Amino acid sequence: MAKNCRFAVATHICALLAMGDGQPVTSDWIAGSVNTNPVVVRRLLSALAKAGLVSSIRGSAGGSVLARPAGQISLAHIHRAVDEEEGPALHNQTPNQACPVGRGIQPVLVRIIDRAEAAKEAVLATTMLSEVVAAIRAEAG
Repeated sequence: MAKNCRFAVATHICALLAMGDGQPVTSDWIAGSVNTNPVVVRRLLSALAKAGLVSSIRGSAGGSVLARPAGQISLAHIHRAVDEEEGPALHNQTPNQACPVGRGIQPVLVRIIDRAEAAKEAVLATTMLSEVVAAIRAEAG
């Protein structure tokens, strides 16, 4: 799955589990909601479980549940569980160091991208899964 989709799909999965009121939800059912292959869902569930956000229940009535209440799971928790930090995307090749722009562009971009990432992290850290679920319920009317 593309890196830019993992967070959105993982949040979708967690919201489904939160709305399941503690009842186990199968990866097949989740995949139907996300409209993706169950293998993709199982990979994300594995990452979420490794981070302590999701638990699996085995057996014929099994499935996945949240490991703690939605009000105790921030979007930053979900983001960290499924998105590997690769650092800022910069030039594929070192820019021409004889050019003033080529010499100075990367350090400037790194500072800007770092500030943007810090702002994103701050918003995700203060937004709880329970807020997402409440907003989904409000949208549904």
